[in-house]
Amino acid sequence: MSGETLKKPGKIAVIIPCYRVRSQILGVIARIPPACNAIYVVDDFCPEGTADFVEANARDARLIVLRNEKNLGVGGATLNGMKRAFDDGALVMVKIDGDGQIDPALLPRLVAPILRGDYDYAKGNRFFDLRDLAGMPFVRKIGNAILSFVSKISSGYWQIFDPTNGFVAIHAIAFQRLLLAEIDKRFFFESDMLYHLNLLRAMVVDVPMRAVYGSEKSNFRIMRNAFYFAWHHASNFLTRIFYTYMIRDFSMASIYLVLSVPLLAFGFIFGTERWIELAQRGEAATAGTVMLASLPIMLGAQMLLSFLAFDIGNAPRQPLQRLLGGEYE
Repeated sequence: MSGETLKKPGKIAVIIPCYRVRSQILGVIARIPPACNAIYVVDDFCPEGTADFVEANARDARLIVLRNEKNLGVGGATLNGMKRAFDDGALVMVKIDGDGQIDPALLPRLVAPILRGDYDYAKGNRFFDLRDLAGMPFVRKIGNAILSFVSKISSGYWQIFDPTNGFVAIHAIAFQRLLLAEIDKRFFFESDMLYHLNLLRAMVVDVPMRAVYGSEKSNFRIMRNAFYFAWHHASNFLTRIFYTYMIRDFSMASIYLVLSVPLLAFGFIFGTERWIELAQRGEAATAGTVMLASLPIMLGAQMLLSFLAFDIGNAPRQPLQRLLGGEYE
C-alpha cells in the first residue's frame, strides 16, 4: 500500500500517543506518508522522555510535540492531540499507536472513506482477511473475538469488528460533537468512542489492515482490566438502549423491549418458585402451571429477538458531515 495516494485533498493530522515506545517511535514517524499534513506526538508523561528524544532526533517539518503534565492514558493523550489538531484546522484526525504494530502506509486507505464523504469515522480491522491474522498471537485472536461481540452489543455498531484496534480516523464534524470529558481516557478508549459515536448517529466503517507483531510489549493487562471493561460495556449498553429507544425515538422495537422484560421475568420467577414448591411436596406440575410459566417466557423471548433484530438493522444511514457539513469550514 506504500504507493497508494489520496483521491482528494484534505488537511490530515496524525496523532501518536506515546508511552514507553521510545525504541519504535522514530520508525513510525519516518513511515508516515506525505499525504499527512501534520504529525502530533503526544508524550503522555513518559518515563523514557519520548518528547525530548523525538525533538532531538526527528527531522520531519510536519512534527509537533505535545507534553502531558501527568499520565492520562492512551485515550487522554489521543484526545489531547486531536483537540490540538482540530484547533489547528485539521479536517481528519488519525490516531496511530507508537509501537510500530500498524503500518503508517495504510493511512491513505483509512481516511479515504471519510474524505469521500461516505463515513464520519474509520477504524482498522485485523480480522477482515484471514491472511492478515497469520502473525497475531492466538490469545489475542480469542480475546479480540470476545471483545468484538460484547462491543457490538454495547455500542450498537453490529457490523463493526475489532473494537480495540488503535488505528482510527475521525472527521472534524463528528469530533467537535463528541462529549470529550465523558470518553474513557485509558484502555477502554476505542470501545467507548464507538458508543459515543453511536449516540451521535455517526457512520462508522471497518478498513482491512494487517498488524505487525514484533518485540514490543503491550501495557494492557487482560485480567486486571476485565472487570473494568465488563462494567463499562454494561453501562454503555443500558444507557444506549434507554436513550435510543425511550428518549430519542419510541417505536415498535421499544414496545417489544418494554414487554419482553416483564414477561421473561414473570415466567422465570413463577416457574422457578412453582418448581421448587412442587419438588418439595413431591408433586408433578399440572399442564396449566407449565403453560403459565412457559408461555410468558416464549412470548418474551420472541419479543426480545424481534427487538435485537431491529437494533442490528438500526445502523446510521447518513454521515454527519453531509447532514451538518455547512456548519464546519
